[in-house]
Amino acid sequence: MSYRAEISRQNPACILFLIDQSSSMCKPFGLQPEKRKSEGVADAINRLLYTLCIRCAQGKEIREWFHVGVIGYGREVQSALGGDLAGRGLVRIGKIANHPLRKEQRTKQVPDGAGGLVPQTVEFPVWFDPVSDGKTPMGTALALARQWLTGYLQDHPDCFPPIVINLTDGAADPEQDPVGEAAALKQLRSSDGETLLFNIHISGLTDPPVMFPDDEQKVPDGFGRQLFEMSSVLPDSFVDIANSEGFSVSDASRGFAFNADLVSVIQFLDIGTRITQRAKG
Repeated sequence: MSYRAEISRQNPACILFLIDQSSSMCKPFGLQPEKRKSEGVADAINRLLYTLCIRCAQGKEIREWFHVGVIGYGREVQSALGGDLAGRGLVRIGKIANHPLRKEQRTKQVPDGAGGLVPQTVEFPVWFDPVSDGKTPMGTALALARQWLTGYLQDHPDCFPPIVINLTDGAADPEQDPVGEAAALKQLRSSDGETLLFNIHISGLTDPPVMFPDDEQKVPDGFGRQLFEMSSVLPDSFVDIANSEGFSVSDASRGFAFNADLVSVIQFLDIGTRITQRAKG
């Protein structure tokens, strides 16, 4: 496997998020009971979209290095983007930057120059809102992702392989076949390698997370082992990134986090999308 293609305006990369929006996502994170899972995931993805926009900005120009999509799956399986982008599939990063659903005023802590922290009000763009309603039709979401990426790869046959990140807190609808759909999705490829599918199991427990396991026996339950099977083995460049962040990662490690709290979700998303820093041109 290669995963070395340059990311540029002429050869953009694709990042696609699949977001579990089932009823159970209204429950709190195990280690952060003040934050509902749906809210934490929405904040994390909205923040990541904003970071991607900043990385692509040069003055007033947005360099079109990426196409991005968000699929929500619960009572409905569809694009989760709102506002002017509602119903859209994969969207150029310039469209993302210029068409948030809204901008909110939020408070964050910043250094005060004297060793302390002070609150500061910042503008926070929002592209989609938290939803928690219905079952968990993960297989249908993976099938829709495959449909979107098939067209994308036809238009960009030499791109860095698409990265799909699936965030879920529970077992998939038993009437569906997420394992088979995941296998079909991963078979889609550019000239640089196969599509990467990473999975994050979002925790409602206080047990420590299992990050980037290399053996299914390190995952404590059947649903977790199913997600492990569905997840891609980390390419060498991702192994290097994860090791540099202090994780113990081997050549057999999968792009998978089990029992993830909100901090782990953010860490995983950062590592899973770090290739965005390689964009140029």
